[in-house]
Amino acid sequence: MTLPATRFAAVLSSPRPNAPAPPGIDPDALRLAALEDTYEVAAGLDLVTAALVLDPPHQPDAEALTWPGTPIVRASGAAAAFAALHAEGATEAALLAGDAPDLPPLLIGKLFRALGSAAAAACAAEGGGLVALAAHLPLPDWLAGALRTVDLDTPDALARLRAAAPRPGLIPQGPGWHRLRGPHDLARLDLGLEGWENTRALLEGHPLTH
Repeated sequence: MTLPATRFAAVLSSPRPNAPAPPGIDPDALRLAALEDTYEVAAGLDLVTAALVLDPPHQPDAEALTWPGTPIVRASGAAAAFAALHAEGATEAALLAGDAPDLPPLLIGKLFRALGSAAAAACAAEGGGLVALAAHLPLPDWLAGALRTVDLDTPDALARLRAAAPRPGLIPQGPGWHRLRGPHDLARLDLGLEGWENTRALLEGHPLTH
């Protein structure tokens, strides 16, 4: 009998010096608000354990955003993060960029469902890179090797990961989404979606366009 997968959704926290913010808003406050909202998306998933991946490892402000008992992983790079999540007991895991506060939970669910017939599944980011990457654990050698030089911020991440696969179809692509990586990205936040309360409250009274 095959045991059900133990699924983790881990949000990546990697401070950025150039976080986008409208005039009058602290860029670091916006980064943490987006991180908390993305974490809340992961924490709200059914039958999935939410986790936080810290790179660099010392980020007390990010740790303070999580619920008690949340696994905290200190790992540099996607391959190391997946390995650490496997050590926590995950047999499937999704890495989520910490700057996608209005990410619909449905998109993460689609990545996990795609793992039924694939080694990994990706959600591409507008403008390049990935919003999320899900995979079976432990990673196959070809994927672990590719992820030592590719992460969610790599502009052509999906193409490079697919090029490393031994055959086509091992990394399907789900619907894409957006990340907050520049001032223009604020206009992509979907006011019609529920959630992202922290980012929404911080931006209240500020136009989401520049």
